[in-house]
Amino acid sequence: MALQAAKRLTSLRFIGYGNIKIRAMSDEWGSGAGKGGGAGGSVREAGGAFGKMEAAREEQYFRKLRDQQIKDLRKHMEEEVSYHEKEIMKNQEAIDRHKKRITDLAKAEKKTDGSSSSD
Repeated sequence: MALQAAKRLTSLRFIGYGNIKIRAMSDEWGSGAGKGGGAGGSVREAGGAFGKMEAAREEQYFRKLRDQQIKDLRKHMEEEVSYHEKEIMKNQEAIDRHKKRITDLAKAEKKTDGSSSSD
């Protein structure tokens, strides 16, 4: 009985391997199993016009998804640039304000030095 089970397993492996090998030799998307790293589902596995159409739809879906992701990434990067430009302007204004304050303090210090030396 164990011998019969082993023979069945061996024959199933051979049959399964043969089917994959035959289908994997196809060179068009959607014309059978084995394209794109897997079976691809029952429609693509069956091959024919429906398999090709399903493969085309899948490729179109992923192309649109990639394009949308690129568009979203570009928008996000533009927002980041805009944010950082605004921060640069705020920081530059703060620097200018502090420089003016330093200049004013230096002038005030000269006035106090001048008035204290005349005393």
